[in-house]
Formats: sequence, structure tokens, C-alpha cells
Amino acid sequence: MAYLLSYTRLPVDSVIYDPRLAYSMHLAISEDGENYQALNHNSGVLFVKATENEDGSLTPWSLKNPVILELKDGGFGVVAERIGADGEEDTESAGKFLYFTTKDFLDYTEVGFLSKEEAEEKKREGNADRMKVPAAEKLEIQGVVPQNVLEISESVADRLRKKLLTPVNCGMEFPEQVEASSAEELEKYRAMAFYTDGTKVAKRVDWDLSTVDFAVPGTYKIKGNVHQEHFEFPIAFYRADPCVAKWKNKYYFIATNDADDNHTLYIREADTIPELVNAEEKLILDSTTYPHVGNLLWAPEFHEINGKLYIFHAATPDEFFKEESHVMELREGGNPSCKEDWSEPKRVVCPDGSDLCEAGKEITLDMTCFEWEGDYYVIWSQRQFLPKDLGAWLYIAKLNPQEPWKLLTDPVVLLKPDYGWSNNHTFVVEGPFALPRENKLYVTFSGAAVDTSYVVGLLSIEKGKDLLQPENWKQGNYPILTARSVESEYGTGHNAYVTDEDGTVWNTYHARPGVEGVRSSGIRRVHFDIDGAPMLDVTEELDLSEAFAQVETCVVVR
Repeated sequence: MAYLLSYTRLPVDSVIYDPRLAYSMHLAISEDGENYQALNHNSGVLFVKATENEDGSLTPWSLKNPVILELKDGGFGVVAERIGADGEEDTESAGKFLYFTTKDFLDYTEVGFLSKEEAEEKKREGNADRMKVPAAEKLEIQGVVPQNVLEISESVADRLRKKLLTPVNCGMEFPEQVEASSAEELEKYRAMAFYTDGTKVAKRVDWDLSTVDFAVPGTYKIKGNVHQEHFEFPIAFYRADPCVAKWKNKYYFIATNDADDNHTLYIREADTIPELVNAEEKLILDSTTYPHVGNLLWAPEFHEINGKLYIFHAATPDEFFKEESHVMELREGGNPSCKEDWSEPKRVVCPDGSDLCEAGKEITLDMTCFEWEGDYYVIWSQRQFLPKDLGAWLYIAKLNPQEPWKLLTDPVVLLKPDYGWSNNHTFVVEGPFALPRENKLYVTFSGAAVDTSYVVGLLSIEKGKDLLQPENWKQGNYPILTARSVESEYGTGHNAYVTDEDGTVWNTYHARPGVEGVRSSGIRRVHFDIDGAPMLDVTEELDLSEAFAQVETCVVVR
């Protein structure tokens, strides 16, 4: 058995830990009921959904005093008081308690309100008050406001640890003997790295072959270092919304240029992803070339569609309130690093050719493109400012691959900023990017303001389901990358993914190197957890432990 502690946190301030983050349910786990380890980087795992008003705006909420309990028919429940988003009293729900159900404390269903009597009955039936609650001063958890403790099975505890603690490399295996007639043949063998979450990852080995003569048969004992790319954060200052793509055996990097207030787009080209870090930057678009894109060049992304390369980006002829999504096409046989080989940006339009939205009243940006089950789709962020600012929402539509600046279907609202972590400081969800896997499609997106509170959320959908039906998508209740995930990286967000020649998936993102730091680009390997979901917080030292960084074997040359 194990013990699970529910708690909220004391807010720090609007920079480090806001009320909308602190007033959520957090979890900590213990083997003895006394020493507790905070899960999910001491960040919340259960947030209250905002309610929608008649005009489409959202009213955000938070919670306090979350009590976890057992259910008679299996699974668990949570009873909590709803409060205003920033901790103020909620007079609308006075005398009532919010009720959630969950099978594993990872995915939650917000059932609705209970009366005070119903809530007390749930607590009694669910053994909510059976276990002693440690005093806050005895818990080594920053800001903890403990609520209650529930005894849980080891199987539930094990899954929580594997999903809500960052995996650490805990072992490495390589065959004791292999056969190879050349260094190239030896390359096909991979070391297998094991992690504390029960997953494993195949890794290339850089061998010392100084003692091996492949022209002479025999058995040679060799050593090698498990290959790991090193990316110091940041790889580029003043570069936000980064994207790396592979095109015709070369890699390309592009990003929003904060250094000149977003008036230029530069591309880097290299043979490998690490070489992009120091590659020369070449200008491919600025705000003086075309009158209709005369300001604010934002969030460029490479996308291959039917064998052609495109750049999706946002631009405006003048002010921010006219920012719209555009597409540039690389000419046949063109060089992505050559400005003249890119077409004039075309504004993305609806199926009938009309504007996606009315410039000056709404903006569109961060449009991303992907192929899934034979069709191309785009997801983008769209924000209405007039007659009322409704915040930025995510939309989805099918895309015409023959004319990828034109939608095939009408836009559908996919997601609104309905949790405290996505409406913190401002109501925004943006920066979507698709990560297709074998049987499931993942889409990461960013929420909140582009300050230290910026975080990454996760959407997913099962293969075979209609992407244009929002109810088919599942949104995680908590963000998967925050300012608490990796030390000294604040305002993490706006991800993009690329797969290298080894099959390794890399996450490109921006963050601030310190609270006062500028938006800057980073790269980190994507780890896939026990369910195949992406984890974005496995840093290099966790990914490969020094104790397991070297392997040895005997290579047999015949």
C-alpha cells in the first residue's frame, strides 16, 4: 500500500506561482505515511473548468480544500470548494461542492455540484478522513496547504509515479557478443537504455575501433560511449517559436526573431541538427518586401505537403489587430536558404476563397499543418477582439493539399482556454503542433500569456476518430511543461517536433533563461511514457546517466 496526499499551494506572486496555479489540487505520494514526495514538479494536476457565458466569453474558476476519496464501485472521487479564479469568494456556488471522479488521479471527470450533505456523505463513504494528515511544517514541499490523505494500492501508486515523476536512466544493456564485417555493419546494433518509468529507448553507440581490423577474422573486445547529442540552453537567444525540419537530407531551423521586434525571418541550414546551432543565418523574408506583410512576422513553421515544402507563418500589413496566417511555397528544385526561391506569402482563406476572419476584428496565427489518415489538416489560434475580446481559441479544418493556403472545410472550434493554467494573465491557447504516433495523434499547444506563466498543454485523439468533432479529442487537465519542469527555464512553450536519422524525436521550444530572460530557443529529446504520451522534461542528465554512458562487447569478425 501507499499513501496519497491532496493539497493546494500558497501563491507566490504573478511571476513564480500565480493563484490560478496554486489554487488547484496537487498530489504527493508516500510509502510510510510520513515522508511525502510531491508529484508533477509540485504543480497542480486538477483544475476547474471555466464556464461559458452567452456572449462566448469565459468565467474562470479555481478550487480549494480538495478532498480525495474512494468510490464503492471502484475508482476515486474528489470533493472541493469552487472559488474565483484568483482566490476570491464564489457567491454563485455558496453552500455547494464540486465533485470529480477519476480512475487513477490522472484523468478527471467534472461531474457537477453536490450539496453540503451530499459532499459529507461522499467523504464518509470514501474513507476521506481515516488517515492522519501531516502538518504543513513537517512536509518538505514548498507552499503546501495539506488537505487529506488516502491509502491507495501499490498499482495505483506505481502508475502515478511513472506518469507524474520525471523518468531517470537507470540501466543500459548491450549484447555481450555481436558479429560484424565492417564499422557500418556494427552500426546496426543499438544499446538499450532503461528508465525508472518502465520504458526503454534504443540508442546508438560511438565505438572505439582502434583495436579492430575488419580485414582479419577474430574476436575483438571493444568499448563505446552511448551516443547523446548535447544542446546547451539556449541554442539561440531572442529566437521564439522555433521549428526544425528535415528536407532532402538537410536540416533547417527557423524562428520568430525577437531581436528586431519580429520584422525578419532567417533560416539556418546544416547536415545535422547539432550543426544548426552554429550555422549561418540567411534572410528569407522581411517586412519591407511585400506591402501586405509589412509588420510582425510571427511563428514560422516548415511543412511538407505532397512532396513540396511550405512555410506557414503569421504577418500583418501594419498593426497587430490585422495579424493573419500566411503560406509561402518553395519553388520546384529551390533552396530553402535562398530568399528568391520562396513565393510571395499568400493569406490563408476559407473553402470559398473568402477571408478566414475580418482583419481588425479578429486575428489568426500559429497555424500548423499535418497529415493524418490520408488527409491534411491545419490547427491555428484565432482571437476575436471586437465587439468583445474573447481570448484566443484553437480552430481546426481540413486543408486543400493542392492549394495549401485554402481550407477544404469550414473552421471548427477545437479548444478554449478553460483551465487556470491556460487563462493565466490572459485567455490564450496557441502554438499547436502535431505529433503523430502509431495509434494516436498528439497535439501540444501553449497557454496563458507569453511571460513566465506560459505553459504547454496536451490534446490527443484515437486513430479512426473524426478530428473535426471536438468531443473526440481529450485535453489533459494539467500542463506537461511549465516553469517548474526544468530549473531556470521560465515561460516554456510553442513546441515543434522533428525526427532525426536515428528515429529520435526532438522537441524545439522557447523559454526564458531566468525570470528576466528573453525568449530563447531550446532543443530536448522527447521521451514517450508508459502510455506512449510525450514527456518534455527529460533533460540530458536524466536521459543518460553517467554510470551507464559506456558499454562494451566482443565483436566477431569472420
